[in-house]
This record gives sequence, structure tokens and C-alpha cells, in this order.
Amino acid sequence: MSTVHVSLNHLISQSCYKPRQFLNVERESALVGRRPVVQISCRRVVSACLNVNVDAPNAGKVALEKTKDVIEMEGKFLVGTYARAPLVLKRGEGCKLYDVEGREYLDLSAGIAVNALGHGDADWLKAVVEQAGTLTHTSNIFYTIPQVELAKRLVASSFADRVFFANSGTEANEAAIKFARKYQRHTATDGKVPPTEFIAFSNCFHGRTLGALALTSKVQHRTPFEPVMPGVTFLEYGNAQAATELIKQGKIAAVFVEPIQGEGGIYSATKEFLQSLRNACDEAGALLVFDEVQCGLGRTGFLWAHEAYNVFPDMMTLAKPLAGGLPIGAVLVTERVASAIEYGDHGSTFAGNPLVCNAALAVLDKISNADFLSSVSKKGLYFKELLKQKLGGNPHVKEIRGIGLIIGIDLDVPASPLVEACRNSGLLVLTAGKGNIVRLVPPLIITEKELDEAAKILCQTLSVLDNN
Repeated sequence: MSTVHVSLNHLISQSCYKPRQFLNVERESALVGRRPVVQISCRRVVSACLNVNVDAPNAGKVALEKTKDVIEMEGKFLVGTYARAPLVLKRGEGCKLYDVEGREYLDLSAGIAVNALGHGDADWLKAVVEQAGTLTHTSNIFYTIPQVELAKRLVASSFADRVFFANSGTEANEAAIKFARKYQRHTATDGKVPPTEFIAFSNCFHGRTLGALALTSKVQHRTPFEPVMPGVTFLEYGNAQAATELIKQGKIAAVFVEPIQGEGGIYSATKEFLQSLRNACDEAGALLVFDEVQCGLGRTGFLWAHEAYNVFPDMMTLAKPLAGGLPIGAVLVTERVASAIEYGDHGSTFAGNPLVCNAALAVLDKISNADFLSSVSKKGLYFKELLKQKLGGNPHVKEIRGIGLIIGIDLDVPASPLVEACRNSGLLVLTAGKGNIVRLVPPLIITEKELDEAAKILCQTLSVLDNN
């Protein structure tokens, strides 16, 4: 058996790194039927072609823990798609986050409404660790129990009959686009041309891939990548008459709408608006799709945001909080829609793997509990009233709106100075809308004491807006 000894107490400075040489070691060993064993030793030194100082095993990690170092390294090696806050987070516990400098933050961003159970929930962690030690991934060539069980639970708790799993919210919306087109083709009769167009609304956000991007209202998101998918008409959010008239023309395959707009600015639909969409879609044969990627799964105090309106869709897309921070998306559909979908119409290598589905089961178990949902409603009312008391009299605050624990503070000036001041004071919040709205989407487990703390910091930092 061949043995390679590597020293950890040697500065390796030769500059002839050739990756294929390392592959040849294993390849040559395989030819003689032996597998090489790599042993770490501090007694012997071998020459290697790496420019790495390995004086201490954690030297590189320690050097990178300083905020400036990490930010500089990110700028060198990652594609610049994110305007990040100058904050390097290291760990989380409950509703608190800690950076590499040891500073503590109260997290009212929750990974953009993802960490519904906060950071490090014990039951979620147990589900992840146990499943990771059992079976992580098989692809969708085979059946796995966590995936089937999660689909069963989602169906049992919703309007839906079947589920398709994806990896994100944008992927869920991409699938819904395809399902709508396929459904219309499947149901078209007498040689009629199936409807292929879509309706979306002002201030909406459905994702960044080309299909979902075509359904996203902000022009600046779409323009650099045009032409995007054609056939999308944007109407004013809440304009039932305009939507009804367009749907009746018979060219609309599906209407995509968020019952509560998150990215768009925490705008809530009315029952009349959603019911009008439902009625018009039924009459014309169009499908109604509710995007609950951000507002669903307990954030409003209802398991599904549309339950507050008693209006139900043909499809619903989910993602953010479902697996507690692991990547997952889902499309919930009626049997009528599912009957149009055949083998090979859509798919995903990673989607719905056992690890993320077992994590999602742990999340769903907690969020779907009636007492848990009731506590979200109670805390949401408490927090909104508290914010109105503390902030409502400020001339820059136009409105405080939302339901449950998805709340927006509408300002008459850009919100970014306030967001920065909050961060410097130990509170993490987000912007939304056109940059003038402070978005508050804390973990659903947040306590009233922590909400008090958040309101206090918001109140204390509000004065920064006077300079803008």
C-alpha cells in the first residue's frame, strides 16, 4: 500500500502547480489494484507545487475572519451580482446573528423571509443531521420517503391535489409558467389556438430567470436581458376591471399574482380583487396562480396568505421558508392542472431531495400548528401597533402596513440611510418597493421583548432621515 506523507510545518513555495499530477497518483495506483492512503504527518517533508503557507492548519481561516479581508476576497473571486452590506456574518442563534468581529444583531430580515424558525432550531437541525447521515440525494430517478411525505403533507394542508418540487421561488414560477402553457394546449379543442399570454401586476416580483423575469414588473430588471419571454401584460395591482376585461379576450393562459407583495413594498390585495380574478379566470378558462414565495407558510398568521381572503388558486408557488434555509421550491396544483403534465415535461436534478424534504417536514410541522399561527397573528398586531405608536408621528413615515409578521414602513425618502443606521445599532432590516420602504420580516419565533427592542432601535435611528 502506497503512503504519502505531508508536512504541516513547511513553507511550500515552488510555483509549478499542475492539477493533473495529483490525478495520476490515484490513477496509477488503480492500475496495480491498490488505493493510495494519504497520511498527515509532522515528521517528514515532501516537495509540492503549491504557493500556500501551511504553518498552521487554521491560518487561512483566521486570516479571512476579519471583515475587510473577507470583503476584499469576495470582490476578487465572486461575480458581482449583489450589492452587499459591509457585514460578514459568522453564526446565528434564534433571532440573533453574530459577525466575525463578535458583534450581535437582532435579525428582522430572516434571510429575506427564509429563516421562519430562526437560526439553529433544534428540531430542524435534528431532521437535517439525521437525514444527512441516512440519505442525502438520489435524483428523481427513484422514489424517496421524505419527498413523498412532504408532498402528502402539503396537499393535506392546502387546496392542492399534487406537488412539483423545485429548488427556489424563481424555479417554482418557471414551472408554473410551463404548466399553464401545457394545460392550455392540453385542453384546447376543435383546433383552437391555445392561449399563451400572461397577466402580472405593478410592483410584482416573480424571479430573475428569463420566464419569471418576464413576469417581474421592474423594467430595470428586464431591460439588460431582453428579449425576455413575450406575451406578458402588466396591469395595476388591484385593478380588477382591467384584469377582467383582458382575461375575457381569451388569450390569457394564466394570471400571476401575489396576495401580499413583499419585494414590491408590502401591498396587500383585497378580497374583491382576488375574487374578481378567480371569477374571470373561471369564465375564460385561464388559470389563477398565487405566488406565495414570500408571503406564504405562516408569515401572515395564516398557513397560506390567500386563506385570509377565502379565494383559492389553480396553482400556488412556494419557496423561501419551506426548508428553513435549505434550497427548495414547490408548485402546488389541482388535479385538473396536473392531468395535463406528462413524463419529461419538466424536471430537476436536485429538487425535492431527501435532505431538503426532511428539513421541510420539520419546518411544516411547527408552522402549521394552530397555536404557532395564532402567535404570529398576535405578535404581528402587537408589532404594528407598537410601530405606529413610536414612529407614526414622524413626518417621514407615510404609512405602516402589513399583516402578521410581514410589515412595511413607507417613507417619503429613501430607506437606505435608516437601514444602515439600524445595522450600526445592531438591527438588521431590509428595503422594498422603490427603495423607500423598510421591510420587516423577522423569524416567526421572535418574542415580544425582541420586537420591543427592534421598535426602540427604529425609533432611535429615525432621525437620520432628516439629513436626506
